[in-house]
This record gives sequence, structure tokens and C-alpha cells, in this order.
Amino acid sequence: MHRRHLQEIPDSGSNVSTGFTWGWDPSKTSELLSGMGVSVLKDKLGNENTPQELLMCVGPPAKRQKVKEKEFTIARRPRLLREAGAGVSWDSLPDELLLGIFSYLSLTDLLKVPQVCRRWHRLSIDESLWQTLDLAGKNLRPGVIGHLLPLGITAFRCPRSCVGNPLFKTSRPLRVQHLDLSNCTIKVGDLQSILCRCQELQNLSLEGLELSDNIIKNIAHNPCLVRLNLSGCSGFSAEALETMLDSCPRLEELNLAWCDFTVDHVKAAVSHISPTVTQLNLSGYRQNLLMPDIKTLTERCSSLVHLDLSDSVMLKPDCFQYFHHLASLEHLGLSRCYQIPPAALLELGDIATLKTLQVFGIVTASSLQLLKATLPRLKINVSHFTPIARPTVGCKRNEQIWGIQCRLSLKSPAGF
Repeated sequence: MHRRHLQEIPDSGSNVSTGFTWGWDPSKTSELLSGMGVSVLKDKLGNENTPQELLMCVGPPAKRQKVKEKEFTIARRPRLLREAGAGVSWDSLPDELLLGIFSYLSLTDLLKVPQVCRRWHRLSIDESLWQTLDLAGKNLRPGVIGHLLPLGITAFRCPRSCVGNPLFKTSRPLRVQHLDLSNCTIKVGDLQSILCRCQELQNLSLEGLELSDNIIKNIAHNPCLVRLNLSGCSGFSAEALETMLDSCPRLEELNLAWCDFTVDHVKAAVSHISPTVTQLNLSGYRQNLLMPDIKTLTERCSSLVHLDLSDSVMLKPDCFQYFHHLASLEHLGLSRCYQIPPAALLELGDIATLKTLQVFGIVTASSLQLLKATLPRLKINVSHFTPIARPTVGCKRNEQIWGIQCRLSLKSPAGF
């Protein structure tokens, strides 16, 4: 039996010949290696760069020629394979580096991470990955909110969504500071189960939702509240409204437009609004907002910068005297206050700080041109909508929530 010697593998520029012939068709190499589960590396020219030791193992032994005793080979491992073999295992990466990698993942991919292993499951729920979340316009099945919000979300944007039962598995308080549930489809009890866990809210929008006295009292447990949008809300009493307003001493923007308010609600609002409020929307109270209410309001909130009293048909030019008490007033809305004649609006030009005036519905096109010419420093009827306390402003698609861009979002319209 002959001794087997390694055959020298000459370089392409070498003059050494081995005198050795394979009994194997090289074209079959890729096919055979693929069948064994071995991938074939290729060089820059596209040629197979298969490790020679693998070829010697898989080549058929038949028809091998005798090898001279002095012949020898230095087997070289291809550089590409050497580099691949020297790679770093995912298990050796520190948690901080993995979290940095996960922070670039989309929401869809991040939700798949826990399926890899226990360590990745632990890291995938780290609060640093779940700061901001946008699920606007989605159909959220029961349990979704209860699973996601406790992960440490601080800004949650979810307007126009259908929200199922949260099904919280923990009673600990949430860390949410900015919450937008405007115009959602959600049961009163489910909404209460969310808000009863919120104590750090700074910005809150519940526009168009049915509320309850308990929900209003839950809002009162957020003393750091700065912006509150309850436009179009219903279902709570004047007494609960008083309690909430007294418990929010840091409010700066408040939107109570078009709520299901009685005269008592309006009186409670103007009598208990925090003096810190600088932007206020009390539009929509046709018969319930009266002249004495304007007097009380302007005396209590003398720092108002933006005031919208549109659709208050009981107001007359006599209320203008109270606007002069507002030393910082810049924006005033009196649209569709039909008892105010266009000529009386000229008196508002004497308010030195006033910059914009909205008077839709009470001036004709010709009267508007005359008013603009008489009060050239004022911008009149330049905006149909008020931005007070609203999380997004403008008609274009806007994925921000009070100026905060949400990193995690679902782009597809499907349910979740």
C-alpha cells in the first residue's frame, strides 16, 4: 500500500508542475458540495475558490497516480474562509451593543426579536427601545395596549384607531407623558383602565371621546399636565370638571370647545381655569357663554395670548372692554358671533398686542376687504382651525405628537 503524500498546489505564476492528474470533473464540485450543505466561495473573477482539503476528501480515489516521495504540498486556506472563520459570535456581544443594533429595527422587526432566544427576549422589552410609538388609524386587538404601554413608552400616538380591551397584566403606573387618543373607538371602561395608570402626563388629547366623572378624576391625578384637549367630549359633570381644573395648576393650553356643556359647565370652566393658561379655546357655546363669563375669565386668566370664543352668539361688542385687560393677547377668534356687527370690530384695532383676528361668518367679502385696509397690521381670517392643545396641526399627514417624532410605527393599514 503506497504512502499518501500531500500534493503541492502551485500558484498561478509558479513554474512547478506536480505531475498529478485528478480523476474528477471539476465542474461537479459545486453540485457535490451543495448536496453536502457546503457553500462554495468564489473569487472576484467568479471562479470557485474551494478549499483544497475539502476537494481531497470528496474526490474519488480511483485512478490516482503514484507520487514521488520528495514531493510535498503546503495547503493554503483561502483568505475569505479564514476571515469568515474568525467572526464574532452574537452571544459575545454586550447588551449595550445589541440594544444599539435593535434601536435601528422597525416595529415589525422588533416584535420578532423575542422569538430568537431568551436573552433577545429580555433585551427586546428594554424601555430604551420603546420611547415613542405611533399606531394611528389601526385596529388594535384586545391585549395590545396592555402589552405595549408598560414597556416604558413615553409618547403614544393613536388617533382614529379602534382600541380593544387593554387587558393589563400589571397594576404599576405607566410612564406615558404624551398621549393622543383623539377620535378613537374605545369603551369608557377601557379608556379609564388606561388613564387610571397615568400619573406623569404632560400632554393629553381625548378629542371627540365619551368620558365619565371617573376619567376626569383620573386626569386630575396628573399635576404636571401642560396641554389638555377635550374638544368635543361628553359624559362628565360640572363638579368633576371643577375638581380636574383645580388639580392642574400648570396648564398652559386648554381646549374645551364644543363639549356637551350646560351653563353650569361653562361657569365651572371660567371660574376654575388655572391662571397659568395662555391659550384657551371655549368656542361652540352658542347660548351658554354669557357676558359675565367673559368678565370672570379675563380677570382670572390675564395672561391669555390666544383666545377662541367662536360660535358664541350671545356675545356683543360690550365684551371688547374685557379684551383690553389682556396685556398679552395676540390671537382672537370671534367667528360666527352674529351679534357683533362688522363696524364694531374696528375697536379691536386699539389692542396693541393683537396680531390675528378670526371673524368668519360675520363679515361679507367687501366688508372684509375694508376691514383689512383699515387694520393693516392685523392678519384677518388667515386660518380656519385652532391649534390650541392639539397634538398635530395642519391638514397634511403629520406623524408628530406635540412636536415629537415617533420612531416606531406601523406603515401598513392592517390590524395589529
